[in-house]
Amino acid sequence: MRNPTVVFTAPRQVAVEDRPLPVPTAGELLIQTRRTLISTGTELTILNGQFPPKSRWADYGRFPFVPGYDHLGTVVEVGPELDQAWLGRKVASYAPHAAYVLGRPASLRQIHREIPDEQAAFFTLAEIAMNGVRRGEVTWGETVAVYGLGLLGQLVARLCRLAGAGLVIGVEVAPSRLALLPRLPRMAALNPAEGDLVPRVQALTRGRLADVVFELTGNPEAIPGEFALLRRQGRMVLLSSPRGPTPLFDFHDLCNSPSYTIIGAHNSSHPNCETPHHPWTQQRHAELFFDLVAEGELEIASLISHRRPYAEAPRIYAELLADRSRAMGVVLEWEGAGA
Repeated sequence: MRNPTVVFTAPRQVAVEDRPLPVPTAGELLIQTRRTLISTGTELTILNGQFPPKSRWADYGRFPFVPGYDHLGTVVEVGPELDQAWLGRKVASYAPHAAYVLGRPASLRQIHREIPDEQAAFFTLAEIAMNGVRRGEVTWGETVAVYGLGLLGQLVARLCRLAGAGLVIGVEVAPSRLALLPRLPRMAALNPAEGDLVPRVQALTRGRLADVVFELTGNPEAIPGEFALLRRQGRMVLLSSPRGPTPLFDFHDLCNSPSYTIIGAHNSSHPNCETPHHPWTQQRHAELFFDLVAEGELEIASLISHRRPYAEAPRIYAELLADRSRAMGVVLEWEGAGA
């Protein structure tokens, strides 16, 4: 039996390699893959090498590189000392794009609700978005502006509305992504190419502007301009991973004078364990995500733009490198892999 695995062999080069089948040792489970989701942000940044060589991105951009962290599969073998009851369970993990992967019980998310596999595979992005909304301390009645309506931006907009935001404003230059924002009360879609955003947001907020702005473009040069929508003493949440430094950032005009709070919200800021003070671990957020999807409170299906067999991965990544503006959730299907 073989183990097809997606590999970035060099910058802008992708292959599906036959690698050895992993064997679970003590404390490990062998998981057969059902679906994986491509991260069109992180993975393409690494594949394209669009980051300064001395940045923390360089820790990931070493080739060959095995990408992926949105993985869904079924446990097919348990290692020594583990309960056989794991066999047959559907689980999600941060494993890469491969037909078979290993996992430890503590790192897995059990799929405890009946939801489609391709939607459950969004769990990692949901954890990131949920953590960002919590770190941004979005509260009932506030106005939120979300810059960038890729997958994370779409999730943040939906989650802020569920969290009680009085108005959620999505800001995006791609009309196809603007069109995916739910047409619901207390949601607005604005294209900065159609004119100055400030008077339009003032008109929507009775002149008050946004209480919280979420940065999800990943464009370091765009970030200073995003503060224009933020009220005095508002909160700027950096939920993207900007591709390089922001030049000439004026901390007086964009932080000190208006007394803004600038909040980093990397996925690693989740607590390592559940405590009474901060119970929202990655696992708790995944559990909440599965509940929201199963109960119809969080709509995910419209965010899936591509469903492709894993063997087409090299062509898919080439298409995304050429133009990812029309791509959203890109799901790889793994039926029959490794047979």
